[in-house]
Amino acid sequence: MIETTQRGSRAYLFSIVLVAVIGGLLFGYDTAVISGAEKGLQAFFMGATDFTYTNAWHGFTCASALVGCVIGSALSGWLATNLGRKRSLILAGVLFFVSALGSMYPEFIFFSEGEPTMGLLIAFNIYRVIGGVGVGLASAICPMYIGEVAPSNIRGMLVSWNQFAIIFGQLVVYFVNFLILGSHANPVIEMVHGVNQIVNPDAAAWTTATGWRYMFGSEAVPAGLFAVLICLVPETPRYLVMTGQESRALRVLERINGSAAGQILADIKNTVTVKTERLFAYGYLCIFIGIMLSVFQQAIGINAVLYYAPRIFGDMGMDNPMVQTVIMGVVNISFTLIAVFTVERVGRKPLLIIGSIGMATGAFMVAATFGNAAMQVVTMLGIMLYSASFMMSWGPICWVLIAEIFPNTIRGKAVAIAVAFQWIFNWIVSSTFVPMFNMHITEGDHFGHWFTYGLYGAICVAAAVFVWRLVPETKGKTLEDMSRLWRKEQ
Repeated sequence: MIETTQRGSRAYLFSIVLVAVIGGLLFGYDTAVISGAEKGLQAFFMGATDFTYTNAWHGFTCASALVGCVIGSALSGWLATNLGRKRSLILAGVLFFVSALGSMYPEFIFFSEGEPTMGLLIAFNIYRVIGGVGVGLASAICPMYIGEVAPSNIRGMLVSWNQFAIIFGQLVVYFVNFLILGSHANPVIEMVHGVNQIVNPDAAAWTTATGWRYMFGSEAVPAGLFAVLICLVPETPRYLVMTGQESRALRVLERINGSAAGQILADIKNTVTVKTERLFAYGYLCIFIGIMLSVFQQAIGINAVLYYAPRIFGDMGMDNPMVQTVIMGVVNISFTLIAVFTVERVGRKPLLIIGSIGMATGAFMVAATFGNAAMQVVTMLGIMLYSASFMMSWGPICWVLIAEIFPNTIRGKAVAIAVAFQWIFNWIVSSTFVPMFNMHITEGDHFGHWFTYGLYGAICVAAAVFVWRLVPETKGKTLEDMSRLWRKEQ
């Protein structure tokens, strides 16, 4: 009891952060569920009689959630400022839940069960966009929420747990998809005379009709849990001060920080003189750095690997691509923990630079060896190095910095803009990966494979230079210090 009074309750802090990071888990779950479901989904809609389900339709369907992500992240600043951080996360949880059930059974009310039509495809994509809006909200507001409740000396570590939850969510859904698929076959789809055809449809009948539904529907369990639990956590002290609720803010600060709460409240009040300021009140460089952190996090190409992992491993000649995908998920989890436990000791900038160099090395290894059967192990190691380096650097640290670098009075709007750019570039990378990857100069060559990973490697080098030259180190600084930092830069 004394420790709670003098130093604050770590158990209380960790419990509310644990609830918040479930939003990160749902972020990872929702974005990665498509990797296991997309082949069965493609085969299902190929059975439509009122339209032809082309590769272009399939590409849009796989990426439709990203449209919602852009919308959700763009709205996150307005919602976080006007509804508050907590109520915005409750809304995200409800959207996740509705999307999971709707994607599992898009026929609800309006369509005949099991009959693929253009109308049903539109309904399915609407449900995926709804889930994407939830992802966009969670991706911006979860790290913002954690950053605003965490003490400065452990803020980086706690925000990094959000990225751990994202990768854990991806690993969970990889494993869930693997279990749902079980002994059933994934449909094999080949193009014959310019038209997609299913090879041996009987072998994959269950996956085509039912398997993909279970994969999408499985998200309803963590989504429902999140929507309920987030109702039990407090609003952030900084938002409470911004809305004139100082006594409530002090109570939350006392539970988290103990006897230091009064001084922290005074610091917050000194920097929150008005509810918000104009976006560029602290100069253009602050916003530019936040946006470019988001752009580089996506432009280095990681989500092309995460979303299309089974296809990539299949093209490499792996016997069971789903197993390789689960292994990659385990590696990703392990290296995310490195960032979680070193970010407060090593700092943000060193981890980003080291990770960029590791990613560049891995990407160049893949570019040099992809398609060479004798070098298959090197290719696999290159993909693992590329992915693992991201997980110990750009994956968690980008979110830490986005949650930290903006001053209190512009944080809602600035985070929304930065995260919107992140989802825009996520969509660009995801939608360009397959055509780039499949480019050929001559029949059967691997030019697209070399070009794609060579390009990602070059962008990784550029990312390292950007961090070295422009990004400020925020280790050990309070969120109120950010106002003073950017005032000096003007």
